[in-house]
Amino acid sequence: MRFLWAFLVGGALCTVGQILIDKTKLTPAKILVGYVISGVILGAFGVYDKLVNFAGSGARVPLSGFGNLLATGTREAVIERGLLGAFSGPLTAGAAGIMAAVLAGLVASFFTKPKSK
Repeated sequence: MRFLWAFLVGGALCTVGQILIDKTKLTPAKILVGYVISGVILGAFGVYDKLVNFAGSGARVPLSGFGNLLATGTREAVIERGLLGAFSGPLTAGAAGIMAAVLAGLVASFFTKPKSK
């Protein structure tokens, strides 16, 4: 049942993004930033954590999940280190995912050839 909820919640988040692309004049970049910011805001108030407990990866994988990760990392670091944690917390929390993206890009660059447009 958990897989079904993950699929439905993740699909709903992606569907909303696709509708925003199709029906508004917002650029994909603005929509992606909106997803991250909404994840930060919902994570700061503890709402997104309830969605993650309910839907698992369906809520963690989209960009709003990344925003929630940044908010959670900031909150924990501020509790642990004070105001200085507000600067180091998001990077510490997201370090594994960011490093995975950088390494995936590096590996992909070995198998592709850049072309000028």
